[in-house]
Amino acid sequence: MQTLLARTLAVLGLGLAAAAPTAHAADNVHLMLDFIPTGDYAPYYSGIANGIYDKHGIDLKITRGTGSGDTVLKVAGGAADIGLADISAILTSRQNSQTPVKAIASTFSHSAHSLFVLKDSGITNFSGLEGKKIAVSPGNSHKLYFPMVARKANTDPDKIQWVTVDGSSMAPLLINGKVDAAPFLATNYYYQNKQAKRFGKEIVVLPFSEQGFNIYALSVFTTDKTLAERPQMVQNFLNATIEAWEAARKDPDAACQAHVKANPEIDLDDCMGNLNAVLGYIYTDFSAQHGVGSLEEGRMKTTYEAVVEAQSLDPAWDYHQAYDPQFIVKANGTAKP
Repeated sequence: MQTLLARTLAVLGLGLAAAAPTAHAADNVHLMLDFIPTGDYAPYYSGIANGIYDKHGIDLKITRGTGSGDTVLKVAGGAADIGLADISAILTSRQNSQTPVKAIASTFSHSAHSLFVLKDSGITNFSGLEGKKIAVSPGNSHKLYFPMVARKANTDPDKIQWVTVDGSSMAPLLINGKVDAAPFLATNYYYQNKQAKRFGKEIVVLPFSEQGFNIYALSVFTTDKTLAERPQMVQNFLNATIEAWEAARKDPDAACQAHVKANPEIDLDDCMGNLNAVLGYIYTDFSAQHGVGSLEEGRMKTTYEAVVEAQSLDPAWDYHQAYDPQFIVKANGTAKP
């Protein structure tokens, strides 16, 4: 009798086990940044620390990058699963080299391109740069986009002298008065201005966006192969990322505490300055209307037109092959308010 009961319970147990949901192992995902891990990237590191990525089935590893173009090539070559890069690098590489990558979300809903000038220079607008010197690193996209911005600002771009320097020299040259302006993302203002104040100077930002230059910039991307073979991982990653962005928005201090723990070379105060600036580009009136991280068709068209002019691309090329918006649309649909 006891043997029969034991067998019955065993059978029932097997049945219950078969009916129970199967636990799946987390996907190992390697994210490659486009740059060093400044506070801009705090949501990703804090999303690991507070378990958001793990909750969505993502075991996330992050490595730094050395520029958008390099990150695009490395992700395309299999060095990472997902990357962060300027969308111009994605479009250009896809068209010119048939690199099989696609943007799957935007990070900034519009570009943070800007020029930094010193307050005591008296330069308050782009036309004030005529006859002046601007430091620029090789291949810097600010120089490529500037003629479009200058025309909108009634400024003659041919009357401006660009001085090519190492990227690490741009801020020191500006602060020391060796050049009149230097190109940076507006999100870099906090810590660059902190450096300037140590020398009794103050930086003023001239944003490209104030001249109607509203294009996508830093974006999340992956390969065609990953989209075809691991679509659920991509969806889970974006679901988690939206949640991680929102968590950082609600508690930026906690996000930066986690970030500097993972990246002790980053100053907590600098992280806070960076993160708060970045959140202002993620959460905008545009993202409120179209969704956080959206790749909205109209802005994508405007973005491609700007990249065509800046990079001399083929205007007839179908830019739709360089992005896939379906995953971020679904992520916004499942995100908790």
